[in-house]
Amino acid sequence: MQTSSWAEFEAAEAEFAEAVRKRFAQYKHHVLATLRADGSPRVTGLEVDIRSGELWLGMMPNSRKALDLRRDPRFAVHANPGPDAGMTSGDVRVSGRAVEVTDAEALARYADNVHPPQSFHLFRAELAEIVHTGVDNDELVMRVWRPGASLRTIRRGNGAEPPLEGTQRLGPNASVTATR
Repeated sequence: MQTSSWAEFEAAEAEFAEAVRKRFAQYKHHVLATLRADGSPRVTGLEVDIRSGELWLGMMPNSRKALDLRRDPRFAVHANPGPDAGMTSGDVRVSGRAVEVTDAEALARYADNVHPPQSFHLFRAELAEIVHTGVDNDELVMRVWRPGASLRTIRRGNGAEPPLEGTQRLGPNASVTATR
């Protein structure tokens, strides 16, 4: 799995990265998915912090999610969809690998900026995929970014027709002309 930092994502797709950042900033709590020891999924709440060119996942010491990530670093985090079914800002999911930060100086620098509880686990996200899903008129529009690839846009209608796909760079509310 190819991964990148948040800074590399921003450098590759600045407008898309800003839309994703804004979506996470709308609400404080989001949903993290990890893998339990038996391989089944675990979902739990957490806060996402984007700073210093990285996406950070912080959690309480020895929490189940931290222990999951120590054993198997694969994760997905889903931005809080909001209080109702409107989802005017769309839906955002990020997946990748979580790398635990154990360097005392790095943890202290982070704590000086964020002021987390006294003891905490900190993981730096290595991004493998970012997906923004929204609605444009009667179409579902998915924008998908992966390291080393162009931003893809997939438009799907309500009928049986196959989805349309393009690789154009888009602003957060732009539409795309694509081919089947």
